[in-house]
Amino acid sequence: MPSFVPAPPSSAPAPSSVPAPSVGSSRVDRARMPLARQVVEAVAVENGVCIRPLAMRRVDTTTGETSVHAVPCGATLASKCPPCAERARKLRMAQCKTGWHLDTEPLPDPDPPTDDMKTLATFRADLEVVREQAEAENDPTGVAEIDELIGQVDAELSALGVRGKAASDERERPRRVRSTKRRQDVPDLPRLPVDRRTVGRTFTAPDGTVWRPSLFLTLTCDSYGRVHSDGTPVDPDAYDYRRAARDALHFPKLVDRFFQNLRRAVGWNVQYFATLEPQRRLAPHLHAAIRGTIPRAVVRQVAAATYQNVWWPNCDHPKYDPDRPPVWDDGQGGYVDPGTGVLLPSWDDAVDAIGEDDKPAHVVRFGPQVRVDGVTADSRTAGRLIGYLTKYLTKILDTCHAADTDARQRHVDRFADALRHEPCSPVCANWLTYGVQPRNARPGLAPGRCNGKAHRRETLGFGGRRVLVSRQWSGKSLADHKADRRAFVAALLEAAGQKIDQTRHAWQLLRPGDPGTPRRDHLILRAVAERNTWRSQLQAAQQAATTGSGAVPGPRPPDPTSQRGHQEFRAA
Repeated sequence: MPSFVPAPPSSAPAPSSVPAPSVGSSRVDRARMPLARQVVEAVAVENGVCIRPLAMRRVDTTTGETSVHAVPCGATLASKCPPCAERARKLRMAQCKTGWHLDTEPLPDPDPPTDDMKTLATFRADLEVVREQAEAENDPTGVAEIDELIGQVDAELSALGVRGKAASDERERPRRVRSTKRRQDVPDLPRLPVDRRTVGRTFTAPDGTVWRPSLFLTLTCDSYGRVHSDGTPVDPDAYDYRRAARDALHFPKLVDRFFQNLRRAVGWNVQYFATLEPQRRLAPHLHAAIRGTIPRAVVRQVAAATYQNVWWPNCDHPKYDPDRPPVWDDGQGGYVDPGTGVLLPSWDDAVDAIGEDDKPAHVVRFGPQVRVDGVTADSRTAGRLIGYLTKYLTKILDTCHAADTDARQRHVDRFADALRHEPCSPVCANWLTYGVQPRNARPGLAPGRCNGKAHRRETLGFGGRRVLVSRQWSGKSLADHKADRRAFVAALLEAAGQKIDQTRHAWQLLRPGDPGTPRRDHLILRAVAERNTWRSQLQAAQQAATTGSGAVPGPRPPDPTSQRGHQEFRAA
């Protein structure tokens, strides 16, 4: 028997007061009793513990002692794991807050190249000339030897701290050239040379106060038909579901084009933190935190002048019935007409057939709803807007707005059906319906059954990332932000006399079937107990740091003992 048994919580009822079901209780009464697994998961959620943990074996490299620990699954959706999804959302909130109102450039200028780097780059240039000579003399052996030597030089440059390669490995560059002439139905935009500055301007008030405001931007797509207040169409038969589906599929490209145009219009490197979500009518919706301030008239002008042409083969009129699609022919190595046996044109041939006078397959534009709000640092509005930005990150897109009526359910069904039959990419199987072979065609493709993420009902056409962050937003990746939180906890515990040696242990993932893998319910119970212990240690370390030196070492993230969750525990 163990020498120490933890006492039950003071709030727990006495054993005699716990109601027990009678032998003659009905099935309804028994169904109301919560399952033990549900109780354990509820406790885990309240304590911020992952409910789908992975078993990891920890090996002490000094003593050789091994132990098994629960590691969070890292899910970003609350439907899979609420604690991990909430942790990921809070991490995104920290990332957004860090870069929104910076007053210094987040990334330093590159260091000047050293003499060794220059010497190797000169040798790399000589190798390029020698390779061209060997290629002109039709000497494949010499070309292969020089390519191997070029790879060694690139590796040496990388070892010296050079990012990237001096030249790409791809020497052939086939490229389709499209006209860059702007459409006549959109306004022109001013174009200025883009400065490398990413920090916004400051403004001085009459009393001498200096302000550095930023922006909160909201953009959405155009209307596809009149809708009710709940987002359902007034006339479902006249609602343009096809255009709505295509706008959702290509909306991220339109966002990239908007910020590209915005930078050219204002003349500095605008940085943003944006999230995608659906409106009630299921149209794409963009919220973006922009560092620095821009005149609202300029933002609206850029939004009105931004568009994205989709240069794909025409896909307005299907050529084949879904019940009789093209079939695969092993002899010809592609899909053929089911009646004539003629090979369908490939994707590249179909794109090359688009003439200069032809119109794009689709044009994506923003709607007239453009909202621009000014925000200052360390204000209550800034915190509220950060929460609004990340409001739906833990939800599946089709559950952001509940389809609680028959009309809303039918609206979701129609939109999902339109997405199911629209081509999502050059490799989509739906191109067979329009008489075009998808890129990298293979046997087994069927129109309407593409495995692309954009066709899934829960994505509503958003097949890419739901969080769009510019490269110089905070100067850190999510891994860097996690490392900051881990370093904060380590410094806090070290100041309290509890030093953590992170290099002492080696970790190994336990695969299914490993005899040392414990059951998931045991992992969760153990993780809950560890979380309570960590909470006590962190609170004691915080109290010691406050009463002792009066300051907490290292960069301080949000309060780990707040009601929002114990971020430091989850990152440690």
